[in-house]
Amino acid sequence: MTEYDALQKKLQRGQIKACIIQRRDEVTFEYYRNKKAENALHHIHSCSKSITSMLIGICMDEGLIPSIHTPIGEYFGKYLTTEKEKEKADITIYNLLTMTSGIDWREFGEWNYWSPMEFSNDIIKSALERDMAEPPGLTMNYNSGSSNLLSAIVQIASGMKTADFAKKYLFEPMGIEDFHWYEKQGINLGANGLKLRPHDMVKLGTLYLHEGQWNGKPVVPPEWVRESIKPRFMTYEAIGAYGYQWWSSELSAAGSAVPFYFAMGLFGQFIIVVPSSEIVAVFLSENYGETMKPMDYFREYFSEFAQL
Repeated sequence: MTEYDALQKKLQRGQIKACIIQRRDEVTFEYYRNKKAENALHHIHSCSKSITSMLIGICMDEGLIPSIHTPIGEYFGKYLTTEKEKEKADITIYNLLTMTSGIDWREFGEWNYWSPMEFSNDIIKSALERDMAEPPGLTMNYNSGSSNLLSAIVQIASGMKTADFAKKYLFEPMGIEDFHWYEKQGINLGANGLKLRPHDMVKLGTLYLHEGQWNGKPVVPPEWVRESIKPRFMTYEAIGAYGYQWWSSELSAAGSAVPFYFAMGLFGQFIIVVPSSEIVAVFLSENYGETMKPMDYFREYFSEFAQL
């Protein structure tokens, strides 16, 4: 039995729907539970956040957003009219990107991943109406409300639905033809609403591996890519540091620490990029209650992937 036979058995037992490993722009390992898993659109949950971040970077490049330090009061002033709410008007796009708004949000705590916003009749109001726990910019606290606000900003700034903006400026230039982006109250859910095919997820990881270029043409500004994946706040050591809606951490290989970054979604959805090895890995899973299991597999077999 080879290492990859052993890995495949683990994937079969671990509720993995699809796994693709690409190195130096060539696919070196593929696993699919069945033909449907290979070709269907999959709900990528919070990996959507990382795609939403890409769109903010494109908006910046197009001159639609003047600065990441723009206060959100510029976009959501009608929600921030009382004295209590006005203090939130100075929260910036940077704070949303890094989840450092200071708003009391308990998604990784007592809410168990499902915030009241998910069941709200107004997701913008729900994202903004909670009390401030601390001033903005101090602590990263996981907050899907921030990502939905970012999607709303894309729509306000561009005059287009986030899905339409993504199609024009991100997906079509990369040959991504089929996707679905759920919406609520007319806003595409920047936190967790996107469905993609496995190979298209690999494309998006490859885009960032090549600093925003696709087939030699710029799609996302290279400086935005570098800033997005930079580790900025460490709140959840078991997961990693946080940048602009991207996570980053380190792998252990031959006694050395190897930096990498990743998009992560509930129940085990991952886009993983290891720049030094030119690896892009994608996992699509149904690991209810064990979101990090695919990452455990990747860490265990990283040395083998790096040699393929």
